[in-house]
Amino acid sequence: MDRSVGLRGAVLLGLGSILGTGVFVSLGLAVGVTGAWALPALCLAALLAGLNALSSAQLAANHPVSGGAYAYGYRYLSPELGFGAGLAFLLAKSASAAAAAIGLAGYVLAGLGIAPGLTSLVAGITVLAMTALVVLGLRRANPVNAVLVSVTLGVLTLLAVMALAAPAAPQDPLPAAPFAPAGFLEAAALLFVAFTGYGRIATLGEEVRAPRRTIPRAIILTLIISTCLYLAILLGGLNVLGPTQFAGATATTAAPLQAVAERLDAPWLGPLVVVAAVTAMAGVLLNLILGLSRVVLSMGREGDLPARLGQLDRTGQPLAATLCVGAVVALIAALGGLALVWSFSAFTVLLYYAVTNLAALRLSRAERLYPPIIPALGLLGCLGLAVWLPPVVIGLGLAILGLSFGLRRVLRTIAPPRP
Repeated sequence: MDRSVGLRGAVLLGLGSILGTGVFVSLGLAVGVTGAWALPALCLAALLAGLNALSSAQLAANHPVSGGAYAYGYRYLSPELGFGAGLAFLLAKSASAAAAAIGLAGYVLAGLGIAPGLTSLVAGITVLAMTALVVLGLRRANPVNAVLVSVTLGVLTLLAVMALAAPAAPQDPLPAAPFAPAGFLEAAALLFVAFTGYGRIATLGEEVRAPRRTIPRAIILTLIISTCLYLAILLGGLNVLGPTQFAGATATTAAPLQAVAERLDAPWLGPLVVVAAVTAMAGVLLNLILGLSRVVLSMGREGDLPARLGQLDRTGQPLAATLCVGAVVALIAALGGLALVWSFSAFTVLLYYAVTNLAALRLSRAERLYPPIIPALGLLGCLGLAVWLPPVVIGLGLAILGLSFGLRRVLRTIAPPRP
C-alpha cells in the first residue's frame, strides 16, 4: 500500500472521526450530570483517551489487521475475549451511530423551527437513507474529509470565540451543586466517547509515512486540538446559557449548540451551526455504518455471528452485513432516547478499550513502543469509569453480552468455525 499520508493528513483524518456527535451533543449531557464540573471531567476523559490511543497504536504496529480489539483479543488473549471486544465494539458504535442520527435530526429540526417531537422518527429515517447510500457505493474520500473537517473546525471556532466574548448569562437562582464524585466520573465516561475517533489514526500503519513516529504524534496532536476546542465550546456554552439551560437544551432538542448560537446577536450564525452539525454527524454516521458492516462481516466469517452476515454479494460488497447494521441502528435511533443511547455507548466502548489495554499488556518487550504503565493505567481508567454509569445501562449491557455469548456457543455447535 502506498504510504501517502503525512502528519497533517493523519491529524485531519483523526479530527474527521472525532469531531461529530461528541462536540455537538455530549457536552450538554455531561453538564446535565455534573454541572460546571464537566470542565475537569473533559480533561480526565481526554487523558484516558490518550492512554488508550497509545495502546491501540502499538497493537496496530505489531498486528496490522482490520478488526481492532476483536483481532487483538484473539491474537494476544483468548477467542472469548476477542469475541467480547468485537461485540462491545458493535454495541458501542451502533449506539454512537444512533446518537449521531438523533443529534443530526435535532439540529435540522431546531434550524427549521420545528418542535422536537419528530426527532426520533427523523433519526430513524436518516439512518435508513444513509444505509441505502452505503449500499449504493457512497464512500467518504480523504479530500472530502479534509474539506468537511475544515468547515466544522471553522464554524466551531467562530462559535466558541463569539460565545466566550458575549456577556455572561444571568446567574442561575439555584446555588451551584456541590462536587459529587459519582456525577463527575459519570460525566467523564460520557465525554470519553467524544474522543474515540482517535482509533482511526491507530489503524493507519500501512498508509502513513514513518508510522512509528507519525502515528503517536498525530494521536497526541489530534487529542490536544479536539480537547482545546471542546473546552472552548463548553466554556462558551456555559457563559451564554449557564449550566441549567445548556443541559436543558440538550435534553429537549438534542441541539445545545444551536441554542447557544440563537442566544448570540448574529442571525447568520445559527444556520452555519446547523450546516456544520449536519455535515459532521452525517460523516460520522456514514463512517460508522461502513466500519460496523466490516466488523459484522469479519465476525460472520469467524462463526461469531450467523454465517450469512459473513458473505459478500455479487459485486463484492457485504450487503447482508450492511443491511443488518442499518436496521439495528435505525431501531435504536427511533426507540432510544439520546441520554440512554449515549450512556450505553459509553459503557460498551469502555469495555472494548479495556480489552485493548489488556492485550497491550501482553506485548513482549521487543514489541512495545511505550512502557507497560500506559496500558495498565488505561485498563484501570476504563473499568473505573464504566462502573459509574447508570445501573440500568450496566445491567442492559451485561445482559446483552451474556446472551450473545450463549448464542455464539449455539452457532459454533451448529456450524463450527473454519479451520
